Amino acid sequence: MQDVKASVQQQFGQVAVNYATSTVHASGEDLTRMVQLAELTGHEQVMDAGCGAGHTALAFAPKVAHVIAYDLTATMLDQVQRLASERQITNLTTEQGDVEYLPFDDESFDRVVSRYSAHHWPHPAKALAEFKRVLKPGGQFILSDIVAVEDPTLDTFLQTIELLRDPSHVRDHSISQWQRMFTDTDFTFEILFTWDLPLDFDAWVKRIATPALNISMLKILFDGAPSEVRDAMDVQPNYRFQIPGALFRGRRNA
Repeated sequence: MQDVKASVQQQFGQVAVNYATSTVHASGEDLTRMVQLAELTGHEQVMDAGCGAGHTALAFAPKVAHVIAYDLTATMLDQVQRLASERQITNLTTEQGDVEYLPFDDESFDRVVSRYSAHHWPHPAKALAEFKRVLKPGGQFILSDIVAVEDPTLDTFLQTIELLRDPSHVRDHSISQWQRMFTDTDFTFEILFTWDLPLDFDAWVKRIATPALNISMLKILFDGAPSEVRDAMDVQPNYRFQIPGALFRGRRNA
């Protein structure tokens, strides 16, 4: 029986190239805003935590001194290195590891950033504590991820379809849950941006190689979803839908 982290490595290890070419991950207003709002001077040491194929690390690299792209899955880091080489980015290095147990010294980074990764972390509070440890006083943790809504019906539906699509999914946390985790770690908490992320169903399941049986079950769930779920997620006849995202910032006090 695999633990969650082994499941993440297995699941993403076989589809890493799909994430290198994924439009959802390679672009988006949240990614643009992450860089714009990070208050960069060009001298920062940055870590992209749970970097996946490295799109966030690659977006920050031209604006800072150095970026470490950090991920649990080796094949994802291969994609980071390939993309960095193609773009002739030389101030980016990769390192494999677990966000809950960082191998870096205290106060090593000016910024820690993470995008579309945190819903795979079994113990996000541990990760936040590690980010605070490795950030310099006044440093920032900037997080972009899918978020759950407070309504229990919508929350249950979202978590169910996420898990059916991808067995390594842990949880999309709500904004209030993230606020609690930030403040419990003694980060400040700021909501920088919220949006609805449109998803093409076929691309969504193909990207993670969802099995055919699970795809059928997902369609059955969408077909039988109550009206409040269908309306909130804007479910279309071709199963195109949308889910909410949010961009947060936490500052480490001295």
